[in-house]
Amino acid sequence: MRKICFLLWTICVILGCEDTKTSTPSSQEVQKTDTIKTVKEIAKKKPKKKEKNILITSENVLDYMIAYGKENPEKKVRIVTDFGNIDVELYEETPYHRANFIMLAKRDYFSGTQFHRVVKDFVIQGGNSDGWDIAKKRRKIGNYLLPPDTRKGFKHDRGVISMPSGDIDRAYKYASPYEFFIVQKEGGTHHLNKEYTAFGKVISGMDVVDEIANQETDKGEWPKKNIMIHRVEVLD
Repeated sequence: MRKICFLLWTICVILGCEDTKTSTPSSQEVQKTDTIKTVKEIAKKKPKKKEKNILITSENVLDYMIAYGKENPEKKVRIVTDFGNIDVELYEETPYHRANFIMLAKRDYFSGTQFHRVVKDFVIQGGNSDGWDIAKKRRKIGNYLLPPDTRKGFKHDRGVISMPSGDIDRAYKYASPYEFFIVQKEGGTHHLNKEYTAFGKVISGMDVVDEIANQETDKGEWPKKNIMIHRVEVLD
């Protein structure tokens, strides 16, 4: 009888030890689990590296715009002004100018600029300001010029957005890629067709363009009351 009891007690002890081993993880397993958790936590907390904005120059501008255009295919933007919104569709056929305008919008260049030149029955011109903050933005983006792209057949009809970079040998025609103008004249301004690059057209908001064109200006065609561009939004 004692032998039977001893045998049963021994079996219970053995089974108890096996249960303990099964239910309790080893120190190595605990350390491995903690390590995995720690790595995951670090990965979650580690901030994503921000894309570095490259300084654009006349030497790298073409390569930059080609690469940027491929990564940023949007072609519709909204110019938000004091008088309302102007929606513009950019031409895919003028890739450098489209990419440039999308890039400036995404880098928030236009916020705080103005329609600084207004000529009724002709054009309204924007993208500049007399403030130091806009000059600082330009320095951070770069000092560069865009090549002309005037041979795609686009004319300076009413509502066309264009940039002063012409297909001629006079350097001053390669004007600032930060500025643009919108044709307001009925019937267009076709004498500019071979002088400047038309790179888009207004698809909504010509009433806003007309209202801006009707504002009073000084002798230098600068509006007497500032006409602000609050921002340019990329739509699609």
